[in-house]
Amino acid sequence: MAAFKTLDDIGNISGKRVLVRVDLNVPVIEGKVTDTTRIERIAPTIAELSGKGAKVILLAHFGRPKDGPSPEFSLEPIAKATADVLGRPVGFASDCVGDTAGSAVAAMNKGDVLLLENTRFYKAEEKNDPAFTEKLAANGDIFVNDAFSAAHRAHSSTEGLAHLLPAFAGRTMQAELEALEKG
Repeated sequence: MAAFKTLDDIGNISGKRVLVRVDLNVPVIEGKVTDTTRIERIAPTIAELSGKGAKVILLAHFGRPKDGPSPEFSLEPIAKATADVLGRPVGFASDCVGDTAGSAVAAMNKGDVLLLENTRFYKAEEKNDPAFTEKLAANGDIFVNDAFSAAHRAHSSTEGLAHLLPAFAGRTMQAELEALEKG
């Protein structure tokens, strides 16, 4: 028996705002994603949540920006690639917290998918700062972690949110954890 909750345990999520931490560290050359493998891995979780009527809000970091927002590390081109993989529109908000993110989330309909801007544009993300974590959590009702590759990091968007919102493993995370349990 798994010691973690999965999407099978999530219950009715129709109309709920589900923050999904994903791994979108994909190669981008001249504004184009050149390998969509990581996006393809998270697609089942996104499709399942969206299909159940959730408002799916994707959180991710990208690269290592040094001093706040930088076009080089924006997730905007990755939103386009995610839409292509999913075969459906994916909205993009140019911030991950504050009014910009809040307005984009408020405009969502059931089943919509929205990617928020790079969480690493804020130094507080890597410090797992409680105030920043609360700002992220303000846009969600439920937290799903589907970023196994970032799960070892005690950051706001990985570890912090799991303490503020009901937390579940996405399908990618579930598969990785079950493989570890089998040893």
